[in-house]
Amino acid sequence: MSFSLSRLCIALSAGLLACAAQAGEVQIAVAANFTAPIKEIAAEFEKDTGHKVIASLGPTGGFYTQIHNGAPFEVFLSADDATPERLEKEGAIVPGSRFTYAIGKLVLWSAKPGYVDGKGEVLKKNAFKHLAIANPKTAPYGAAAIQVLAKLGLGEAVKPKLVEGANIAQAHQFVSTGNAELGFVALSQVSKDGKLTEGSGWTVPAELHDPIRQDAVILAKGKDNPAAQALVDYLKGPKAAAVIKAYGYDL
Repeated sequence: MSFSLSRLCIALSAGLLACAAQAGEVQIAVAANFTAPIKEIAAEFEKDTGHKVIASLGPTGGFYTQIHNGAPFEVFLSADDATPERLEKEGAIVPGSRFTYAIGKLVLWSAKPGYVDGKGEVLKKNAFKHLAIANPKTAPYGAAAIQVLAKLGLGEAVKPKLVEGANIAQAHQFVSTGNAELGFVALSQVSKDGKLTEGSGWTVPAELHDPIRQDAVILAKGKDNPAAQALVDYLKGPKAAAVIKAYGYDL
């Protein structure tokens, strides 16, 4: 009996060692607006697969430059679809790996409860001193914010009050610290399970700006890394989809 148990233990140990040997790690670059979701997804992915995720968070434009300068990223989760498409045309990704992992939603948000009404009328009243947005030249959410202001006929009226963050994370920081009374940020930064986690906000109707399609790719450096492919497959699966939806994104 003890001999059989010993053999069983040896077999189990060998199996665990084999799993450990197969587990790898993947270095990823992730758009700042997707910070909260990727933390949850990465934790579940590591638990389910044994692979380790090493994530860098930041602006999409900055990552594009880093990738061309030889950064070790193997998977890129962009804040737009234009940058991954550009990388694809430049031959910097694994062919056929590009896909839309989320469609972002824009929200006019204030850290103050009750400050932003449910229809965004606070914009038209124009009684605020500062309105934070991400840099519209480099950040998709910033570009969407400018489109919203233009469609509402408020572009020129609020232009002197705009405070630009380098990316959506900095725009959110301006508002959360009170340096701006309100700002356009990603819904994922201020909500969970369909509810604001703090402050007050107006989810901007999709028809007021171009769709914020966020694409992911396996970069050339991840071509031969099974962990990179495993992560991309996981992002397309039901567990990741549940997290993505919980943070207010569409699929």
